[in-house]
Amino acid sequence: MKTRANPKAEAFFAGMKGRTVAVCGIGHNNTPVVHQFLQAGAQVWACDRRTREQLGDTAAQLEQAGAQLHLGESYLQGLDRAELILRTPGMKPYLPEFEAARAAGIPVTSEMELFFELCPAPIYGVTGSDGKTTTASVIAGMLEAAGRRVFLGGNIGRPLLPVVGEIRAEDAAVVELSSFQLTRMKQSPQVAVITNVAPNHLDWHTDMAEYVEAKGNLIRYQGPDDRAVLNADNPYTRQFASLVRGKPYAFSRLHPVEEGAFLAEDGWLCMAEKGTVTRVMRSEDIRIAGAHNRENFLAAIAAVWGAVPTEAMRRFAREFTGIAHRCELVRERGGVRWINDSIGTSPSRTIAGLEAFGQPVILIAGGYDKHIPYDPLGKAAATTVKAAILMGATADAIEKAIRKYGEVPVLRVADMEEAVREADTLAGKGDIVFMSPASASFDRYKNFEERGDHFKRLVAALP
Repeated sequence: MKTRANPKAEAFFAGMKGRTVAVCGIGHNNTPVVHQFLQAGAQVWACDRRTREQLGDTAAQLEQAGAQLHLGESYLQGLDRAELILRTPGMKPYLPEFEAARAAGIPVTSEMELFFELCPAPIYGVTGSDGKTTTASVIAGMLEAAGRRVFLGGNIGRPLLPVVGEIRAEDAAVVELSSFQLTRMKQSPQVAVITNVAPNHLDWHTDMAEYVEAKGNLIRYQGPDDRAVLNADNPYTRQFASLVRGKPYAFSRLHPVEEGAFLAEDGWLCMAEKGTVTRVMRSEDIRIAGAHNRENFLAAIAAVWGAVPTEAMRRFAREFTGIAHRCELVRERGGVRWINDSIGTSPSRTIAGLEAFGQPVILIAGGYDKHIPYDPLGKAAATTVKAAILMGATADAIEKAIRKYGEVPVLRVADMEEAVREADTLAGKGDIVFMSPASASFDRYKNFEERGDHFKRLVAALP
């Protein structure tokens, strides 16, 4: 008899046949979830504030598949008639309609919360204001280098619930988690990594305290056999040490740690455990540049220690060229390097990129306003930016911060097309054009990927 990969998930979806499921928010992650519940025989409501016209082909495809569309301003009405509600991470969990459903005994959950309940394999969870995408990718790559079958997803762009039925106990799941996803989480992964915490998403969270509280949920519900990996160089993550219930590991690129990974003075990345220090890899072994990437590798080393041989870690480091939209070399033209860092949606992310080059760059920045301070970016720009090309809702705040700390030339443009044209005019041989917005994309694009892809097309089209 054939062994079933995930009997728990199989039983859950078998039990959804004929039940009414409301999926609230028809986005990238939830559209596959709608199809998953339809295939299980559930009656699915696909709920979204957008109109049929705004959804375009997606609406027709979902309806053709059997979903019942609830669209427009009243899209959350009638949730009290559903038997299960899944909200998209960007929707605040405490909306009156959700609270009323909870009061009526209707479960309100999310794709990620449900995945945690059904996943039979150990979960490596990564969150942080910066570096979580790279760190999650490095953890997944190291585990694969050791021969493990790995499922990578979450906030990184791939929903994992649609594949949970394929996951076996001996596999591994690596999940990037945003503060949105963590806000109501009551489960923590077996290995939890918090890369750092800095002001971010303050347009969504009530305040910084709520944002920090959400990040803490990654480790708050761990058990005694679980592992927590915290950044020893970040004041917010150090505070999370009091929440650790399992094995605490730290990582630092500034000083040695007693238990965890650190960067030694001679450039070696080391792991300390139970009084023994192991030299894992040299900084030069890491193919992607920047001190922040050495930090990401330190976090990953501490996360996979004991599950991945050091030689496999080194082999992966020498082969890994980074991820799309994160300090991604788009083109070298006339001695000018064009770099796409569209994933840089906060000042701290952009600063990390600026500091990686070792020379002042032409910076393209600006976008949707998340109500976070730009003073740190202005201070960093004084020594790392040759000229700044600004656009979007945050252009005023970024320019003000830059002028506060130096005399960096600032150009204002209307859109990405004009930004690329102006950068091409300014740049000469040896220059770097660095598109790192320090802002979200939602003022002009659906997500940072769409913004980065637009930049890459414009750069590729330069004569």
